[in-house]
Amino acid sequence: MDNCGRWPALTKDDDALLKELFAILTARVQGNAYSSDGSFATNLSVLPVGLRAMGATHWLDISLTLDSITWHFGNFGEPGLVAETEKGLLVLGLQEIHTVFCEARDLMIPLLNRRTAADGDPYQILERMGLRERADEIDRRACALHDLANGSPIYAAWIQYAREHPERVYRT
Repeated sequence: MDNCGRWPALTKDDDALLKELFAILTARVQGNAYSSDGSFATNLSVLPVGLRAMGATHWLDISLTLDSITWHFGNFGEPGLVAETEKGLLVLGLQEIHTVFCEARDLMIPLLNRRTAADGDPYQILERMGLRERADEIDRRACALHDLANGSPIYAAWIQYAREHPERVYRT
């Protein structure tokens, strides 16, 4: 709260609020989201529930923007981060993305857990296992939900959540 008892999220425009949320996350979340040691998810776990959801779903937004939801698990498949992302989607009210995320998780995690250095990238594994068509269908559904023509639905959910529940974001 500011000196007048107002939450910052209630006085800023959407762009300024999103920049502020990124700054808070940058300052408070340490570690490497690509790490497989669980340390990133452990660092997220000490944050207020809303900020934790934002910190976890940021990496999904990056994957949906640059790659795909199935490829996401090749980069960010550490079990703790996957669990935090799943919870974060629900906290932020992103049920449809959550549903597709869980389908992608259920397809990819078992394959990636058995992956060896000789297996190649996730798409090569899907191709060899005869699962590429299923993965492509999941990716298409995720892409339709993450239509960037109107901005990121994940970041839009952050803004809405911060405005509706500032105490779950700004609490220290």
